Amino acid sequence: MNYELKSSLRSGLFIKLCAYAHPSIQNYRIRSAVVLLLSITLFQSFAQSAEYPSFQDLVDGTESGGVLIPPAGTYAGPVTISEPITIDGQGEVTIDAGGKGSVIYLETDGATLKNLRLTNSGESHNDIDSGVQVRGNFNVIRDNVIDNSLFGIDLQQSENNIVRGNHISSKPFELGVRGDAIRLWYSFGNKITDNIIRDSRDTVVWYSRDNLIARNDARGGRYSLHFMYAQYNEVVDNHYENNSVGIFVMYSDGVHLKNNYIAHATGATGMGIGFKETSDVEVIGNQILYCATGLYLDVSPFQPDTINRIENNLIAYSGIGVLFLNDWTGNNLIGNSFKGNITQVAVSGGGKTANRNLWQANYWDDYEGFDLNQDQVGDKPYELFSYADRIWMDVPSARFFKGSPVLEVMDFLERLAPFTQPNMLVRDEKPYMTAELGSRSTILSDSESSGEAFKSTQSEKTLDSEMKQTEEIFDAYKALRESLGR
Repeated sequence: MNYELKSSLRSGLFIKLCAYAHPSIQNYRIRSAVVLLLSITLFQSFAQSAEYPSFQDLVDGTESGGVLIPPAGTYAGPVTISEPITIDGQGEVTIDAGGKGSVIYLETDGATLKNLRLTNSGESHNDIDSGVQVRGNFNVIRDNVIDNSLFGIDLQQSENNIVRGNHISSKPFELGVRGDAIRLWYSFGNKITDNIIRDSRDTVVWYSRDNLIARNDARGGRYSLHFMYAQYNEVVDNHYENNSVGIFVMYSDGVHLKNNYIAHATGATGMGIGFKETSDVEVIGNQILYCATGLYLDVSPFQPDTINRIENNLIAYSGIGVLFLNDWTGNNLIGNSFKGNITQVAVSGGGKTANRNLWQANYWDDYEGFDLNQDQVGDKPYELFSYADRIWMDVPSARFFKGSPVLEVMDFLERLAPFTQPNMLVRDEKPYMTAELGSRSTILSDSESSGEAFKSTQSEKTLDSEMKQTEEIFDAYKALRESLGR
C-alpha cells in the first residue's frame, strides 16, 4: 500500500472521527467513548495495512541447488518451495503466514529448511494448516521454531525425510481442537528426532512404516504418540510427560518401544502405553511412572502365533500397573519391576485372570516371601488374587471408592475369611527380590529363557516338590514355637 493511499485513508478516518466528536453530541462520556473506539479502529487498520516483504520472491530468485540466507527480519508467507534449495535463517528470520494456509509448502525432494521461525498459520483442520507441509522425499527440516501454527509438521506420502531439533507448539485452543505437532500419513523411512513439543495435540503415525522416532520431548498434549495401521516403527529414548496418554499402538505390528520415559499420563483414560489388536511388539527398558494405568492391553497380540515381549520395564506409582481388557494370552512379561502401584494387575471386561500370559522374574514390591539361599529369587512364587477389591473392576461406579478405607476393610476381611473363591490374577514362578532392572537371564533355565509361555506338567511337579522340601527344611512357625520352649 503506497504512501498516498495511506494518507487518504488516514484523512478520511480523521474526518469521520471529528464528525462523530462534534459538539452537537451533548453527552461528553459518549463522545469520549466514540473517540476511543474509533482511535483503536484506526490503529488496527494501519497495523493490518503494514505488509512484510514477500519471502516467496526470495525463494523464486534462488536457483535450484542454491543456498538462501535471507537478511534478518520478518517476511510474509505462505511460501511454496518447488526446487531443492537450502534456506538458512540463522535464527534471525521469521516467516509469518498472516493467519492463512500453511507457512511453507515443501513440494520438492532434497531441500533443507533450518534456523527459521515459522508462525501464524491458518486455522483449517480440513486443509491441515501447518508450519510446514511436506510433500517430498529426502528433505531436512531442522532447528526451526514453529509456533502459533495449527499443525506443526505434516508429512504425507513422503519418504526418507529428517525432522530434527525443532521446537513446535500449536495455537492456544482447547486441547481437542489443536493440531498435531508432527503428523505422518503414508510416509516411510523418516527420522523424527530431538524435537521439543509443547501444548500441541498429538504426534500421529498413520499408515506409515519403518520410521524412527527418537529423543523427542513432548508435554502438555493429548497423545504423546499415536500409531494407527503403522508397522515396523522404532520408538527410542523419548521423554513424554504430562500428556493424557503416553504411547498408544492400534492395529500396528512390529513396533519397538525402547528406553522411553513416560510419566503423569493421568485422567479417566490416562495410560502410559496402550495396545489394541497389536502383535509382535517389543516394550523394553521403559520407565512408566505416575500414570492412571501403566500398561493397557486390549486383544493383543491379535495375530495368531505371535508374542508381545514386555521386558525390563519399570512400572511404578500408578493406579494400575497392568490392565488387561479380557482373558487374553500371548504376552511375555519378564524382568519388569512393579513398584508402588495401587493395584499391580487388573483384568476387566468380564475377564478372570491374566495368568494365561507368561510372568517371569519380575520384581513385585508387595511380594510376601523370603530368599533363604540368597540367589535373588524368591523361594516361593508370587501370587496375586482378586478378593473384594474385584468390585471396582466389575462395577464401574464403584471405582469412585478405589483405594478407599471401605474397600480396604472389605478386602482385608475377605482375605481373612474368604466367602467366595478368589481368582488368581498372576503367578510369577520366580519373582526377583530386587528392583534392579536388567536381564534376568542368570536366573532362568534354558527352557525358560527360550520364551516358552507355559511349563510342562512335569516341570510344575518338580517345582512343587522343591517347594515342599524347602518348607520341610525351614518351618518358621515351628522354629518360633521351639524358641519359646513349646
